[in-house]
Amino acid sequence: MPLVHLTTHPLPVIVGTMIKGNIVEYIDQQKIISAVILQEKKGKLRLLNENNREVNFSENRLSHVSQICLDTSVSRDSIVTQLKQLTQNRKELSKAINIKELWEILHEESEDIDIETMTLFCFDPPLTSDHEAAVIRAFFYDRLYFKFNKIIFAPYTPEQVKARKRQIKAAEKREIQIQKGAVWINDVLNNKNGSNTTIDPDIIDVLKSYYLFGNDSDSCPVAKNIIKKSPLNSPEQLFNVFVKAEIWDQNENTNLLAMQIPTDFSSDVLEQEKKLSSTQTNFFDDPLRKDLTNIPLITIDGQSTLDFDDAISLENTETGYTLGIHIIDVSAYVKSDDPIDLAARNRASSIYMPDDKLPMIPPNLSEDLCSLKENEIRPGISTIIKMNRFFKIMEYDIVPSIIKVHTQMSYTEANLLNGKNDPITTLYKIATLLREKRLKAGAIQITLPEVNVWLEENQEIGYLKIDRENPARMLVSEMMIFANSLMAEFLANNNMPAVFRSQPPPKQRLFKGIETSLTLNFMQRKQLSRAMIGTDPEIHSGLGVKAYATATSPIRRYHDLLTQRQIKAIFGYRKAYSKAELENILQSISLTIANAGRVQASRKRYWIIKYLESMRGSTYEALVLDCYRDHYNVLIKEFMFEAKLPPSGIKLKYGDIIQVTIQHADARRDQLSLFV
Repeated sequence: MPLVHLTTHPLPVIVGTMIKGNIVEYIDQQKIISAVILQEKKGKLRLLNENNREVNFSENRLSHVSQICLDTSVSRDSIVTQLKQLTQNRKELSKAINIKELWEILHEESEDIDIETMTLFCFDPPLTSDHEAAVIRAFFYDRLYFKFNKIIFAPYTPEQVKARKRQIKAAEKREIQIQKGAVWINDVLNNKNGSNTTIDPDIIDVLKSYYLFGNDSDSCPVAKNIIKKSPLNSPEQLFNVFVKAEIWDQNENTNLLAMQIPTDFSSDVLEQEKKLSSTQTNFFDDPLRKDLTNIPLITIDGQSTLDFDDAISLENTETGYTLGIHIIDVSAYVKSDDPIDLAARNRASSIYMPDDKLPMIPPNLSEDLCSLKENEIRPGISTIIKMNRFFKIMEYDIVPSIIKVHTQMSYTEANLLNGKNDPITTLYKIATLLREKRLKAGAIQITLPEVNVWLEENQEIGYLKIDRENPARMLVSEMMIFANSLMAEFLANNNMPAVFRSQPPPKQRLFKGIETSLTLNFMQRKQLSRAMIGTDPEIHSGLGVKAYATATSPIRRYHDLLTQRQIKAIFGYRKAYSKAELENILQSISLTIANAGRVQASRKRYWIIKYLESMRGSTYEALVLDCYRDHYNVLIKEFMFEAKLPPSGIKLKYGDIIQVTIQHADARRDQLSLFV
């Protein structure tokens, strides 16, 4: 359709005096829109656009002002028709512009190119406003080769073009991910193709990352756009999408994922594990090792324990007793900086959870070759203590050894033997005296029950409150504290840096000896000073010892493996870690150890709340631990579980015993609502 009533006026491209009827262009949602000025007042414009919509606009936001005017006195439909025809003409003109060829000719030019010059490069005279607008349109939609700000063009360098190509490709990939991700979520929620709904794994990773890390996720912008285009209202709903798509389990351990804790061992580690398991080592050929296989060793552990790292022995002598505390020598198998060692350092400790166990070293080592299994010859580090008949310590020695466990028993079995048979009865007496000695030296014994939580094969949740002060547990605890303190003394006497634990005196001492009151134990725990880890021996006030090293759990804790290597270095087995090397390693694994503790605690908390989901309306005894303005912090004694209690109109104080009822529990959201 031909344009009607057109007149021309000599106007600058974008700025200048605007009059009614001027044809202009502006950008809206990444599109160039043609319009005509219906009214102008101090730079504020009222426009009628090609889509038959009136809009208010500022003149400085226009992308192009034409020298052409339309007669605005004709019908609105006629104006809109003319604008559409104008737009179509300009689109056709813009298609004739080859921006890449222009760039190849002009990119070595250092000067900027104005709109008039660029239009001359693109078209032969005579030139009109339509040609200018076509140039702007072409360069607006293809920004790969030129930097463009409406009227000035600057060619990018070849390096910049390559970078922009990468950016454009990435942007296109993101847009595809957004579209596909939104469609996939919709399909999953609507059960289209069931769990067989396929999706690019990268898109799943984008959504997982956003669910786990929120705004800290590198994928945050893409994930937000996927959710925006999907039926979801919040990122929390992604969890149910993953469950429905059978990507995650209903009880998925998202804390494990968020903390990026490894759950599998690499092929290099498994290959090294296989090599060690198939290699026979004759430790009797080691002249530094003392053969103690004739001494009957006992392990005392939990019923479900599979990784045994410590054993105890007791022999009667003419002058009294010889007490032995024997630790598996993991360093005899796992060498510094080998694949297994690096994997163990990366994990820093084993993680025990109600529904899973993540060993620090592979199971064929932790539960077999590096475990003190009954009747199996193993390398050890043995602490041998000579005592008189009154259990006074006469001397001790720490030696590399060859050992064999004769009896493996559980805590329950050991408790049944206590008071009836030796060596358990005598070992318990020794442990009692060792504790008394520590308490006299200022040790603070926090005696709080512990709740073990586990999952049965049928997924039923089981729990058991354990008295950590029962004879067998106390016996083992004291023996390990004793061995660690003697090894710390041995290391200190040899000026050997190691992983030492220390603790300053408490802020306040509330009791001496053993206190059974839950209230006092919690109060005292709050008064304890923070325990510290370092490479120099210092007093451990909480344990009542002059120095304390961690060395009795080398299967489960990397700290202990490090210290074990330092002990062996004294005997000449390997070069010791320098103080600086140890400090660097400790620094590198400190966060990993903290995360392991967090995920272990959070998973236990999850399964307790999961258990309480089915106990709505049940009542339990609770202890008031803290009083705040808007809530109380209480301990549900049955589970040794701390929870918030809202004000109930009843004035409570620290130490009050109350009955609380489960109102609502949601393990996934870590929510537990109680009322008095």
